[in-house]
Amino acid sequence: MLSNHHRALVKATVPLLESGGEALTRHFYELMLREYPEVRPLFNQANQASGDQQRALANGVLMYARHIDKLEALGELVGRIVNKHVSLQILPQHYPIVGTCLLRAIREVLGADIATDEVIDAWAAAYGQLADILIAAEEQRYAANETADGGWRGARDFRVARKVVESAEITSLYLVPVDGGAVVAHQPGQYIGLRLTVDGEDVRRNYSLSAGANGREYRISVKREHGGRVSNYLHDQVQVGAVLQLFPPAGDFVLRESSKPLALITAGVGITPALAMLESARHSGRPIHFIHCARDGAVHAFRDWIEAQSDAHPQVRHYFCYSEPQADDQAHAAGFLTRDLLAEWLPAERDLDAYFLGPKPFMALVKKHLRELGVPQEQSHYEFFGPASALEA
Repeated sequence: MLSNHHRALVKATVPLLESGGEALTRHFYELMLREYPEVRPLFNQANQASGDQQRALANGVLMYARHIDKLEALGELVGRIVNKHVSLQILPQHYPIVGTCLLRAIREVLGADIATDEVIDAWAAAYGQLADILIAAEEQRYAANETADGGWRGARDFRVARKVVESAEITSLYLVPVDGGAVVAHQPGQYIGLRLTVDGEDVRRNYSLSAGANGREYRISVKREHGGRVSNYLHDQVQVGAVLQLFPPAGDFVLRESSKPLALITAGVGITPALAMLESARHSGRPIHFIHCARDGAVHAFRDWIEAQSDAHPQVRHYFCYSEPQADDQAHAAGFLTRDLLAEWLPAERDLDAYFLGPKPFMALVKKHLRELGVPQEQSHYEFFGPASALEA
């Protein structure tokens, strides 16, 4: 039971988390992955190496400690965590492992003089409260996925029906259920969890669904990452007819109901969720401005499809920007997406809904540009793994 005294002790550790939270979470992950190898598939090792995972957890722990007596102030953070957990199938039995390692990390990083038995007891109670909240919320999602039309719980076998090369870097996989049943209708912008066995090891990844819901199949479009273990496996080893295991769609970076003008602003493989959003919104009648940035024409995926949408739907406008255009490339601008270009390509009326996704530097600039151009902050939507502050220029 979390008492007022526990809350006070947890909040007293906030300054320590602000200065050393990332060191604590790094030690936490090292402990857990070394002593509990069964949870390794739940964590992307590339995010471990880059520090993204540690920064995300440090931010989450810090926000929880700051608002432990007013959890509603956490806003969308809990929803984002729940969606990620559901997409990877985090289950109740995983929480005691995390709790044990987190308390050990607090003790070992802060030292016994600071992390006294009293402080550890407070954090144990705090973690227990958080675990109960997440487990209950996740079970609601699992149950809803199971009972939805075409839904399921846990892993479901899907067959690769087609592979389509979309660009020099991106290939799409069309996935149909082996059991021949329907598939749950995802919201535009959501992703699926994928479980694979690579070199005898269980690995899990999230991939955005790059086409609208049709009740029959899913499409993911995967960029080949340099040194990417899973992306290269999907490109090179997984062939038509292969069977993969999917978890149900998840994610709250979704197209919301609105009649306002819509701006979809993407770079690189960040285009994938925006494709499903455009497919869903193209018949709504609302003005749509699709802005995509790529390195050059060779790596620009789905260009023909976007142009076809503009031809078929007069309210859809598209703009392409290539940072390193080749001699025969045709784009609306060369270089990086500047504020002036964005101002020119956005609707004149800034009371619009903007959705943007791409590499971190791109997202940081777009976030800054939209704010400076007068787009309301609450109408500026993005998905980002890590502390939101990392997108501040």
